[in-house]
Order: sequence, then structure tokens, then C-alpha cells
Amino acid sequence: MRLSFRPSHSLGPVLAAALTSVMVLSVPAAAATLTVVGEAKVSAAPDMAVLTTGTVTSAKSADEALAANSKAVTAVIETLKGAGIASKDIATANFSVQPQYAYSQGNREPPKLTGFEVRNQVRITVRQLDTLGPLLDKVMQSGANQASGLSFSLSDLPALEREARLASVKEAMEQAKALAGAAGLRLTRINSIQPESLGGPVLPPPMMMMKADAASRAPVPVEAGEIDVRARTVIVYEVEPQ
Repeated sequence: MRLSFRPSHSLGPVLAAALTSVMVLSVPAAAATLTVVGEAKVSAAPDMAVLTTGTVTSAKSADEALAANSKAVTAVIETLKGAGIASKDIATANFSVQPQYAYSQGNREPPKLTGFEVRNQVRITVRQLDTLGPLLDKVMQSGANQASGLSFSLSDLPALEREARLASVKEAMEQAKALAGAAGLRLTRINSIQPESLGGPVLPPPMMMMKADAASRAPVPVEAGEIDVRARTVIVYEVEPQ
């Protein structure tokens, strides 16, 4: 007696559906998440300053203008060193020699060379702020007649930046606890934590220095203010119902 079995084609869709059902059930559901953003600002009084100053001289010839400028800048540098500024804190920031022209009315004639202008600037790092005001006055008296500005900074700025970052993390965590509690959720674990840059520290506005006559010059007042450092941190939590 022979027995035979012929597979039914109708089993194919049933088997495929069963396999599909198994695959769907094997994928875990995505965990619910809560995203919070913490921001913080930390302030501190600056303990150093960077000043850019120099001299501008003009003469009929480039040699004359350069000689006059070099003499003036040398006097400025000697004054700085005499005031206790170290050589490492004095650096040339810019130097240029430019021809000067006179232009006829209506530009009917070609420009006429009238002389040369020489600019020489030095960048000075002042590490004792209590000496900054008197130093500015001495620099101007020694021959400096041009400055591009004054900025304040901290000798240990990274420490202030770290403090701001840690404060932003704490703020984000406190937000997460408050929001989760109000929504009836429980924080299970941190999915990700990402610090974001908010740029450099917010510095006091630069102070400009203009040429003044020694007879009418008043002592230079200096107010350093505070430096603000801001930080932001984004934290993503996994949450579940309480």
C-alpha cells in the first residue's frame, strides 16, 4: 500500500504571515524620551587686559616718516618696559607704510604724491589691572597717538567656562525632574548629553583712546566690569509612566 503526500499551495501565505508576525513581535518598542535644555551664565571680574596702541607719523619722504615713527615707537616701548611690562607681553600688531596723495577738484588731473604715512602698532598684555590707568597715561605722553581698543580677559578663563558648563548641566537636570513629575513620568536613564557652544565670553565694550595734549589731559579712568561666560547643555532622558 503506497501513501503519498502533496503539499498544498495554500500553506504559503499562512506560513509567511506567521513569520511576519514573529518578526514584528521581536522588535522592542521605542522608549519614550524627554529632552531638556539647560542654560547658565557665570560672571567674574577680569584680572588682565590687552591694549593695542601705536603711532602714526607723516612726512614728505618715506625715510623721514619711518625715522620719526621708529623714534616714537621706541619711546613707547621703553616706557612700557619701565612701567614693568615684560618683553613677552609686548608684540608688534601692525606695521604699514602708505603713500599720501592730493586729488584735484573734479579729478581732472592725476593724483599728486604729497608724502608718506607710517603706522606701527604694538599689542600689550597688562597683567596687573591696578596699573592700567596710569600706564595708559604714560603711553600717551611717551608718543602714542593712536589706539584700536582695549579688551579685558581672565588669566584662567577655562575654569570659568567649566563652571558655566557644570551649571548648565545642573539646570537641565532640575528641569527634567520638574517636568517629569508634573507629567506623571519617571526618569529611567540618560539617553544622551550634549554640551552646545554659545561662543566666546561676553567682554566689556572696548575703550578707545584718542590723541590728547599733555597740558589738558586728565588721568585715564578705567572700569573693567565683569566677564560673562554662557553655556548650554541638551540632555535626553528615557522615561516611563510612574
